Amino acid sequence: MTTKPLLIDTDIHPNASSARIMDFLPEPWRTRYAGGNRSSTSLGWWNPNGVNRPDAVTDDGERIEGDPYLLARHFLDAYGIDYAVLITGGTLHLGLSPEADYAASVIAATNDVMIHDWLPADDRYRYALAVYPNDPELAVREIHRYGDHPGVVQVQMPSAARIPYGQRYYHPIYQAAAEHNLPVAIHPGAEGVGLSGPPTAAGFPTSYLEWHTGLVATYIAHATSLITEGVFQKFPTLKFILVEGGISWLPPILWRLDKNWKALRVMAPWVDRLPSEIAQDHFLLTTQPVEEPENPKHLHAMLDMFDAARMVMFSSDFPHWDGDAPDFAARQFPAALRARIMGETAAELYGLQQREVA
Repeated sequence: MTTKPLLIDTDIHPNASSARIMDFLPEPWRTRYAGGNRSSTSLGWWNPNGVNRPDAVTDDGERIEGDPYLLARHFLDAYGIDYAVLITGGTLHLGLSPEADYAASVIAATNDVMIHDWLPADDRYRYALAVYPNDPELAVREIHRYGDHPGVVQVQMPSAARIPYGQRYYHPIYQAAAEHNLPVAIHPGAEGVGLSGPPTAAGFPTSYLEWHTGLVATYIAHATSLITEGVFQKFPTLKFILVEGGISWLPPILWRLDKNWKALRVMAPWVDRLPSEIAQDHFLLTTQPVEEPENPKHLHAMLDMFDAARMVMFSSDFPHWDGDAPDFAARQFPAALRARIMGETAAELYGLQQREVA
């Protein structure tokens, strides 16, 4: 037996069967869900590419992401992926629903489907446990329900929010995650939906192009809030993963935050060292959608400006329209960083072991 470099995909989107969700959903929510009234909806920006790749189907027309065995055979096997973190996209919009009990119940039923149907199907799967963050008590209950399951590797929340994630309102969620040694991750897609505010600080954009480009502002806001509110002083073991938010924005915002903290540190006395040092110890980012400058050296220069070897993890975002296959993503990074980004950093974070191959 030999070993190969680890390849860990930190963002794959399975489609949990609606019929199976209903199997785990109690009344009165089951009848409502069956009627099709399921979550806060998007604002309707048109994407000419669709959300999911149209070619992610088998020869007989089955969607690959809709079945754990098809996903394993046609994606994990095809690329030699050692582990895959599954993130359910439908729970992101539910996380912004104003109807807490209904939304939390559907999210919990979705978690049940993933735990009972998907994780047993292939030992390479790991799961991002979805929660409803706008009622921390309900989120904490869900974390305690499945937080010790060996297949659960993180807590997942939408990046869209009604207030920045550093504020004390959310601290019970972080406490519960820390008790189970789980990182907390956020994922975009619901900005502007339900309880969240406008997708940009200037208001509502008018196209998917504008909306999608501006999502990085949400990540800047949350990262700044988490640091300045002292979340990582209160929860020193907590890791926070910024999924699908890009990479190159991080060094400039940390420079700005460091500079401002030196002059205004009296306003956040709990921040006991440079914000950039706190970020280095507590934040991780995923690669997709990686910036693709015309000159690749420009991206490499940005990676030199922070501890990319410890803070960046590969993600494909399969089967979404703008996903990055592992071979494509690996080529974007300097050779010295590839092993770390493509697998080693995620293995350390999630406690995953090297797999042997024949």
